[in-house]
Amino acid sequence: MHVRAGCELAIETDVAAPVIAMLRPRTGRARWHVNDRAGFDPALGFDEYLDGFGNRCQRFTLPPGLTRIRLQTRAVAAPDPDAMPEAPAVAPADLPASTLQFLLPSRYCPSDRAAMYARALEIVGDAAPGHAQVEAIRRWIHTHLAYRYGVSDASTDAQDTLAQGAGVCRDFAHVGMTLCRALDIPARMVVGWLHDLKPMDMHAWFEAYVGDAWHTFDATQAAPRGGRVVIAHGRDAADVAFLTSYRPLRTVSIQVWTELDAVA
Repeated sequence: MHVRAGCELAIETDVAAPVIAMLRPRTGRARWHVNDRAGFDPALGFDEYLDGFGNRCQRFTLPPGLTRIRLQTRAVAAPDPDAMPEAPAVAPADLPASTLQFLLPSRYCPSDRAAMYARALEIVGDAAPGHAQVEAIRRWIHTHLAYRYGVSDASTDAQDTLAQGAGVCRDFAHVGMTLCRALDIPARMVVGWLHDLKPMDMHAWFEAYVGDAWHTFDATQAAPRGGRVVIAHGRDAADVAFLTSYRPLRTVSIQVWTELDAVA
């Protein structure tokens, strides 16, 4: 599945603001427009690098005033997640070294708390260790947590979301990852764009490592969906912020779009 996708951010700042962005997909080329001109002005000091997770990070300085950044790309997205309901859990001793960090508790995923382990056991019931357990967790989150704006903020972790009974996509992902890690299943957060998401916006979901591969789980959706353009993955939202600023700024607007591309 080929997808044409992009986003536009309008950002306002009173002083020059150094920022790190994650706006470009992990694969594929991108075209940038800043304030309706192609590319970044050299004065903004644009640079791009790979972080420790292999995500493409853009580093530049926003000048005082309003800046509009537009990105357009063409990417290949899987038409449907490769569901493998029989995929077993992998014992910690047999996990690839690269997955071990995704077993650890992190800023928004307090998986080492006894309450998280007890909740995970309650939710998975007699599901077989592996994909079936992760799917039970995904289904429980979709059924029992309400998707609601305004109930979470930048400090909300998975335990907070469970207590509130509501959140948005990033909160759902944090809960899923926390419960998986409590059961010794590696889980990581993924951010990007989901074709035909309603309402269209930046999106977050999680992946779990079962059956010797990473598999997609999205608790905001009733059923598995393809058309995902991956921008970044990490331990939790702290690793995959779309925009990190070292001076105060105001996000005036964000627009995201995707469309199927018939050209192979």
